[in-house]
Amino acid sequence: MPDQPSRVDVSDAADTPADIGAPDPIGVSDDSFRWRKSSYSNPNGNCVELAGLTGGAVAVRNSRHPYGEVLVYTRAEMVAFLHGAKAGEFDDLIV
Repeated sequence: MPDQPSRVDVSDAADTPADIGAPDPIGVSDDSFRWRKSSYSNPNGNCVELAGLTGGAVAVRNSRHPYGEVLVYTRAEMVAFLHGAKAGEFDDLIV
């Protein structure tokens, strides 16, 4: 059974910068963090955003909750996921 990704709750699911007083163990609220989303994302903010971390890990968050919980995956986990997605292994979830 694969390990669960690391979960980091940066501010008790707060949604506004004014609420950023909570511990931030991986620095996701740091303005130098480069969050990206797909060009296929919808303009209403229903997106998944990703950011590369030191050491090759990848942080993943919901764009509607930029100061909420963040999942952190290893490089190997992301490589496996992307290969599976490109191979169509998850297509049945959106049909």
